[in-house]
Amino acid sequence: MFHFIAKRTIISIFILFAATTLMYFLTIFSGDPFEDLGETSGPERAATIAARTAAMNLDVAPIPRYFLWLQEVGGCLIPGGDPCTLGTDRTGAAVLPQLQNAMGSTLRLVVVATVLALVLGVIVGIVTAIRQYTTFDYSITFISFVLFSLPLFWLSTLLKQYLAIDLNTWLADPQASYLTIALIGVVAGVIWALVIGGDRRRRALVFGTTAVATAVMLYLLLVTNWFVDPGFGVVGMLVSSAGVAVLWTALLAGFRRRRILYAALAAGGVGFLAYLISVPLLADPHWAGVVALLAGTVVVAYLVAGLIGGPFRAQAARIGAVIAVSIGLLLVVDRLLQAYPTLSAKSGGRPIPTTGSETANLTGTFWEINLDYALHLILPTIALTLISFATYTRYTRASQLDVMNQDYIRTARAKGLSERTVLVKHAFRNAMIPITTLMAFDFAGVLSGAVITETVFGWNGLGNMFVTGINNVDPGPVMAFFLVAGTAAVLFNMLADIAYAFLDPRITLS
Repeated sequence: MFHFIAKRTIISIFILFAATTLMYFLTIFSGDPFEDLGETSGPERAATIAARTAAMNLDVAPIPRYFLWLQEVGGCLIPGGDPCTLGTDRTGAAVLPQLQNAMGSTLRLVVVATVLALVLGVIVGIVTAIRQYTTFDYSITFISFVLFSLPLFWLSTLLKQYLAIDLNTWLADPQASYLTIALIGVVAGVIWALVIGGDRRRRALVFGTTAVATAVMLYLLLVTNWFVDPGFGVVGMLVSSAGVAVLWTALLAGFRRRRILYAALAAGGVGFLAYLISVPLLADPHWAGVVALLAGTVVVAYLVAGLIGGPFRAQAARIGAVIAVSIGLLLVVDRLLQAYPTLSAKSGGRPIPTTGSETANLTGTFWEINLDYALHLILPTIALTLISFATYTRYTRASQLDVMNQDYIRTARAKGLSERTVLVKHAFRNAMIPITTLMAFDFAGVLSGAVITETVFGWNGLGNMFVTGINNVDPGPVMAFFLVAGTAAVLFNMLADIAYAFLDPRITLS
C-alpha cells in the first residue's frame, strides 16, 4: 500500500507539472490583458497599465514568468519559504484568499448535491435492478433519460420560476382547494403504488392508503397553519424517532430477530431523549455544541443498543448508531424549521431566494443564519442532484444486474442465505466497483466548480472565478482553479484504486 501511494504521488506530481505548464501558456496566449483599456485615455490609463504589468509580471518573458508563478506556489508547499499567496491577480490582490472564499462557496453548493445524488441514485438503481422490467423500472428509466437530457440552464430557470417565485407567493398565504388536495393525494398514491409494486390487489391497497393519508396530512398541515410556523414538535419527533428505528431495522436486519428490533427502539428512545435535552441547550448554539450533543447521542445509543441486543450486540450497536445519527439530523432540521417564521419576516416574506449564496447583512440567531444558507442551497442543489441522479441510477442498475447474474450469487442463494444478505453483502459490494470510478470523477469534478449553475444562480464560486480569469486573461485565478481541479482529479483517482482493493479482495495494489 505504501509503495503504491508513493509511486502514484510521484507520478501525479509530474502529471500536474505538465498540465499546469500547458494551462498557463494557453491562458496567457488566449487574449490581450489590456483589451478593456482600449477606449480609455489619459494618465489613469498609463497608471493602470503600469500597475497591471507589475502585478502580472508582463514585463517578463513567458517562460520565466511561468517559473515565477511556480515560485509563488512553492511558498505554499515549502515550510519557511515565501509567503503563500498563489500569485496575484491583475489588480495586485493575492489569489489565495480569493481561492479560499470561492472554495467555501462551491463546496457548500456541490457537495450536498453530489452526496444526495449518489445516495438516491444508488438506492433507486439497486431497486430497479431487483425489480427489472416492472412498471417501476420502466418509469425510473424514462425519468432518468429525461433528466439526463435536460439542459441544466433550462432546468434551473424552471426551478426559479416554480420553486421560488410561485412558491414564495403561495407561502405568503398558503391555501389549497379540496380538489387540489385530492389531486395531490392521487399523485402520491400512484407514485407509492409504483414504488411498492406487487399484484393488482396490493397496488390498489397501497394507492388507496397513501392517497388518503397524503390528502389528510396535507389538509391538517393547512388547517394548523404549519406552512407559516413549521416544526416537528414533541409528538412529531416521538413518532419520527420510532419510525426511524423501525425503518433502519427493516433495511439492515429485518424483523426475525426481535432483540435487534428492541435495541433499535431503545436507540430511538435515546435519540428522542436527546431531543428533549436539546430544547434549552440549543437555543442559540455554535456548531461545536451541536456536534458535541450529536456525538454524545450516538455513543449512548451505540452502548444501549449493544446491551439490549444480547447475542446480536455488534449488529444492534451499529444499527443503534445509525438511528442516533438519523434522529440527530431530524433534530437539526426541526430547529431550522422553527427559525423559519422570523427569517421569512426578515426576508420580506420571500424566504426562498433565486440568486446568491446568502442574504447580505443578515443578522440573527445561529439557526436563522444557517437556515438562510440552506434556503439558498435549495434551487441549485435540486438542479445538480436531478442531473447527477440520472447518471448514478443508470450505472448502478446496469452494474447490479451484471453482478446478480454471476455464479457466486446463485451459489449464495443455493446455500439458503436470505435475499437481503445476498443483495447487501454479496451483490452490492461487487456492484459498487464500477460506481466507485464514477464517484471518483464526480467528486473531483464538483471540486472544480459548477460553472453553469454558479452563473445561473449568482454564486461566486470556483467556476465563476475560472470564467472571470479566462475573460480577463488573468492567469493567477485560472491557475489557482486548475491547481484545485488537477489535484482533486489525481487524488480521487488514487482513492478509487485503493477502494477497489477493499471492495474486491482479488484486486491487489502493487
